[in-house]
Amino acid sequence: MPKLLQTTAAWRISIWTTLAFALGTALAFSIVYFLVARAIQERSDAWLNGEAEVLARVSANMPRDRLYKRIIGEVAELATRELPDERNARGQSLNSVFFLESESNSNESPLWVGPGSDELFLRAIQQAKLVPGIPQSIKVEGWPTTFRVVFRQGKERTMYLGLSDRGATYLLRTLTLRFLVLWSSTVLMGFLISYVSARRTLLRVQRITDTVARIGSEGLGERLPEPVNSDEISRLAKTFNRMLDRIQSSVNELRSVTDAVAHDLKSPVTSIRGALETTLSRDPNEKWRDSVGDAIEGLDRLLNALDTTLDVAEAQAGALQLDRSTVDLSAVVRQLADLYKPAMDERHHEVMLDLEEQVVVDADWGLLNRVLINLIENEIAHLPAGCQVTVRLSSRDGSAILVIEDNGPGFPPDISTRAFKRFVRGKDSHGHGLGLAFVDAVVRAHGGTAKISNSPAGGAVVTLSLPASVLHAA
Repeated sequence: MPKLLQTTAAWRISIWTTLAFALGTALAFSIVYFLVARAIQERSDAWLNGEAEVLARVSANMPRDRLYKRIIGEVAELATRELPDERNARGQSLNSVFFLESESNSNESPLWVGPGSDELFLRAIQQAKLVPGIPQSIKVEGWPTTFRVVFRQGKERTMYLGLSDRGATYLLRTLTLRFLVLWSSTVLMGFLISYVSARRTLLRVQRITDTVARIGSEGLGERLPEPVNSDEISRLAKTFNRMLDRIQSSVNELRSVTDAVAHDLKSPVTSIRGALETTLSRDPNEKWRDSVGDAIEGLDRLLNALDTTLDVAEAQAGALQLDRSTVDLSAVVRQLADLYKPAMDERHHEVMLDLEEQVVVDADWGLLNRVLINLIENEIAHLPAGCQVTVRLSSRDGSAILVIEDNGPGFPPDISTRAFKRFVRGKDSHGHGLGLAFVDAVVRAHGGTAKISNSPAGGAVVTLSLPASVLHAA
């Protein structure tokens, strides 16, 4: 199937519209065909009944002498001349009429006026169950079309009059062929017109889709083009623009609130931390030196938790500001692995790297770096000593796939389904439950996905995927 048909719904709309039109016109023609065929048959039956009545009267009033058969035969031949002389392209007559009269108590051959021999017709008449005075169809061997036959039963004679109206059959066949040609051309033209119309309409929808796809948290000021005409698509664009106005206002308000919260909380915490450090440096009293150090570390953790909470809130609300740049993800992973190698060695962890080279993404380097640091520090903090950590990076189907897998105890069942929510942590965790929530929020802000699972061997598996839309050639 061509790519154009795979990427647009115009062809499906056109097919259903054309199918409805084709079925409707075919049904209409079938009705007209049935009415015309019935009218032709009624005309033929009326002619048969009328001529049979005339022949019956002539037969009843004629004396049974030597001229009887001759006169009846001439009358039957005159009746056949009343039909139109319809001929095909080769000049052959299309209408055939036969007249057959037989006497009940006579050994004489029946009176026959018609084409060919009367034996085939007699055999066909004998096989058919004819009702007196009602025209019926019989099939005669050697004839392509059926005969409409009417017969009248007298005291001494039985009279049959048959008509094969091949002219009407030829007319109906010609009408059908011409209709099929006209019908096919009309259906094809209707499909093309329907497709072009639907395609032009859907192109307007596609322009709206492309514009909406470009609008992110960094470009909320962009708006959809509003056509001059006031149709459904124009009203859709105006509705989207009004919704974007509300979203932009909400995002700006959220950013203002988070900036205010960050400033109002960070300032006193920073001031307290500075005062403690000053006191610690001036007074060497060992009695409370460790307590002051612990307080400073607690303030650092508080500031870190505050920053992470605000970042997660902004990312989940679509308000996180991304400073995108070209990042070689394989180089970043290798550098962080080297940086954390001493910490891994201290815990007797073995780190295995399986990195595809030149996996380049368009991302915020700082946020992506924090994501990877969170994942590595989770491995250090939660794995028992002597575990193996495997980091795999590859590009598959236009996406960068990063997998971090270990052979530790894995994720507990109670948090495996909600690990990406804020403040969710295990029973033995000493953190704030923001690490994986931050990972998921940042990856989603970049248009990717984050998944966690347990491997068949029981270890934890974290999979990050950045979609093709943020990938660039190396």
